[in-house]
Amino acid sequence: MRGQFFDFEKEIVRKERELQRVLALKGKGSGERVKKLAQELEELKERIYGNLTPWQRVQIARHAARPKTLDYLRNIFAEFVELKGDRLYKNDPAVVGGLARIENFRVMVVGHQKGKDARESAYRNFGMPHPEGYRKAIRLMKMAERFSLPLITFIDTPGAFPGVDAEERGQAWAIAESIRCLFEISVPVVSINIGEGGSGGALAFGVANRIYLLENSYYSVITPEGCASIIWENPKKAPQAAEALKLTSEDLLSMGLIDGVIKEPLGGAHRDPASVFYEVRKVLLKSLEELSKKDSEELRQERWKKFRQIGEFIS
Repeated sequence: MRGQFFDFEKEIVRKERELQRVLALKGKGSGERVKKLAQELEELKERIYGNLTPWQRVQIARHAARPKTLDYLRNIFAEFVELKGDRLYKNDPAVVGGLARIENFRVMVVGHQKGKDARESAYRNFGMPHPEGYRKAIRLMKMAERFSLPLITFIDTPGAFPGVDAEERGQAWAIAESIRCLFEISVPVVSINIGEGGSGGALAFGVANRIYLLENSYYSVITPEGCASIIWENPKKAPQAAEALKLTSEDLLSMGLIDGVIKEPLGGAHRDPASVFYEVRKVLLKSLEELSKKDSEELRQERWKKFRQIGEFIS
């Protein structure tokens, strides 16, 4: 188990520790005991992780050790060159992006970036971009179009930063402009939600020809805590809100809001990052190969139709 664990994982942690103690003994008869404990542990994981509630999935999506955008860039792509700054105010560390290569495809990559510890989290503003972060992303999106590079976005944010200073510098405009830019650019766009997908802060990177979620990621108009605070005036009702919001990858796929779900190892991406990098790489290559056969107008129309068809109206 890696560091942080949740209440619903306590039984798993106890069993893992028991297995480690027996492995350390190396005494006579310990082999059979190890085999029995390993089997019990696997069955326990399948039972618990196979029946997760929406709120438990949200907790896994927020796990501190969950791979971040830069982890995907380092493990899936080659020749990554980070590009910084919005050319107007400053560089926002909550958004990272730049040029990269994945096999034979030269691409532009943009994504939210969280921290892995308290110090880095503060530096990255917990993955909540300011306007300059979205302006940087827009600059890279337009550069991708200028040089005919497919665009790949990684979503992982509880939402755009809600501070007064962000609003003063044009947060709403920056998000809206990012969405508009994604609708208009003439290159293939593939979006992968690797963790949290909160509100317009996530949608600003989410207008794409292909949209995928990792199994334990979520996408929602608001965080469960925010929803609970508004509806019930009690953030402790976040588990109830998570259920009502229909924010899990399975919910979104069943409603036709995304194109696919990327499988995670039992317990979440942080338990076996290498396997997740492999699966994401496969999905990206398949998507790029399919989309590279389409012309610019077809790509734009595909994105437009995808989002025009979202929603149901009942008279």
